Amino acid sequence: MAKLWEKGYEFDKAMEQFTVGDDYVLDLALARWDCVGSMAHARMLARIGLLTGAEAEGLCGRLREILGRHARGEFRILREEEDVHTAVENDLVQGLGHLGKKLHTARSRNDQVLLDLRLYMRDELLGTARQCCDTAEALLGFAEKYEHVPVVGRTHSQRAMPASMGLWAAAFAESLLDDLELLRAAYRVADQCPLGSAASFGVNLNIDRQFVSDLMGFARVQNNVLYANNSRGKIEGAVLSALAQIMLDLSKLSSDIIFWAMPEFGYLTLPEELCAGSSLMPQKRNPDVFELTRAKAATVTACMAQVLEQARPLISGYHRDFQETKRPLIAGVTQTRASLAVCRLGVSQLGCDEARCLAGFTREVFATDRALELVKRGVPFRDAYREVAATIEQTPMEDPRENIRRKTHTGATGNLGLTLSHRRIAEERLWIERAFAAWNEPIGRLIGE
Repeated sequence: MAKLWEKGYEFDKAMEQFTVGDDYVLDLALARWDCVGSMAHARMLARIGLLTGAEAEGLCGRLREILGRHARGEFRILREEEDVHTAVENDLVQGLGHLGKKLHTARSRNDQVLLDLRLYMRDELLGTARQCCDTAEALLGFAEKYEHVPVVGRTHSQRAMPASMGLWAAAFAESLLDDLELLRAAYRVADQCPLGSAASFGVNLNIDRQFVSDLMGFARVQNNVLYANNSRGKIEGAVLSALAQIMLDLSKLSSDIIFWAMPEFGYLTLPEELCAGSSLMPQKRNPDVFELTRAKAATVTACMAQVLEQARPLISGYHRDFQETKRPLIAGVTQTRASLAVCRLGVSQLGCDEARCLAGFTREVFATDRALELVKRGVPFRDAYREVAATIEQTPMEDPRENIRRKTHTGATGNLGLTLSHRRIAEERLWIERAFAAWNEPIGRLIGE
């Protein structure tokens, strides 16, 4: 199989294995997008007169065949081909002969992978945003079901003040909605077309970069051809940063669930079908899903750090170092989406034992409320604080259910404002579908779907 850079000499096999790495495996995730970008490029070459209309249609027809084989799991990338770009071009040459060799005009492999990754990121970011909405809705469903179930709130892992299961779940729903703002920002910087930057310095042909950008539904062309290459790693890092924030939330959520589902607490209950067992201890039902989510959060954060560190020391222009940013990007996306899926499922089946929650209350949990009652009578807060601290054992025991309902200021246990979060989810879903349509419809026309 011919390599795109082949110049008549044989590459050392050990060096080939080292430089190829696992790109030929990873690139299967990019195959669809490589074909989409190649179709747009073919139409642009015809527009500027470097291909005839018939030649462009011939190339697009063969690329549609590759898309079909890829969708059926029949498209392969061989190690000796190195990457998806070579595999696609070899297929075009095999099927179309000399015509297949014309498509690479005015672009480099780096140009192609930049485009493939932008298309991949754009698609995956919207898919992740949908899953954030789904998981936030599952949390709001739990919050509504157990809105007025009291639970002891903790600071420093010690008993603090009365809280509620509704407050707990709604907090994570809001946090995921803020994460969506970060996904939007990452989406905006990814939604610019780098094709036509070539090897970082443009080409001596009057290519139409706006035309190919419009064919693929990008919001704009990434104007400066050198910056297009310099942004590799930077934009992947922005995407992974947003994903790391999601995983931070899922990790904390998982830790809370594991903690509160411990038999000593028993506030939360996990169905058997969500728990793995022990190979040794017959009684065990382990929250493996949530433990692994915590671990994967560290993995995604490490992926972000890896990408940023690989890009940080490089001078301007393309470097082979960028190859190593692809793996952590795809891994970060894959791990985050898998974690969102299992957490949504876990939360949707999570139960709550109200009796166990109530049993956790002791009189000192109401100490702060007692101090504030004295404040209402005119006692300065610092004096009230010291008075209650000196007589903790005399703090009246309250009904936790009545206590949490009395706190009705914005966002407190008696006024969670769940409709606000539902409204935000609806707004985010509307943005997601509009963003998806903005590029999916032109790409559908481009590839004939």
